[in-house]
Amino acid sequence: MRGLLGPIMVIVWKDVLLELRSKDLLVSVVVFGLLVVVVFNFALNNIPGRSKELAPGILWAAFAFAAILAMNRAFVRDQEQGGLEGLLISPISRDAIFLGKALTSLIFMLLVEAALLPVYAVMLDFSALSWSLLLTIFLGTLGFAVVGTLFSAIAVQTRSREIMLPVLFFPVLLPVIIAAVEASTRQSEGRLSLESAVGYL
Repeated sequence: MRGLLGPIMVIVWKDVLLELRSKDLLVSVVVFGLLVVVVFNFALNNIPGRSKELAPGILWAAFAFAAILAMNRAFVRDQEQGGLEGLLISPISRDAIFLGKALTSLIFMLLVEAALLPVYAVMLDFSALSWSLLLTIFLGTLGFAVVGTLFSAIAVQTRSREIMLPVLFFPVLLPVIIAAVEASTRQSEGRLSLESAVGYL
């Protein structure tokens, strides 16, 4: 494991630096996530009194759609610039490449969620933020990152990768989304502890 850590951090550092220089992915994913929350907020205006009941589902819908945008770019930049072939023929372990990409996706998703959560809490009048909810979000996002990175690596070699990734991603991720929504709903009702959050996910 110690031998994997160095290559993993090199891959993460490279991807983070490239993203910080352009900011294209981070900005577009945050804006898209905000649009999802805003659209659902207007839809909830026609269902008074149910915002807290429906809020967890809206939160995870925004996270899932934002994750698709983020995961689409996990390997695309390397593929377009010829870096993916270089990674594959390098002496770096395939495990290190996968874990580095998954960790990068996790970092980006957590940054996006940190930007979305305050807006989400204000617009949907959802103030039940706690350690158990934050742990639920982290574990759910970890599932998004691992599954999304795996299918992004598969889809990047196809011609229609933008279409193929959601087709592969959502069916496999559905159990994670259902568990995350259920855990978030129970937490908002005061029926979820830290141990229960881990158990759900």
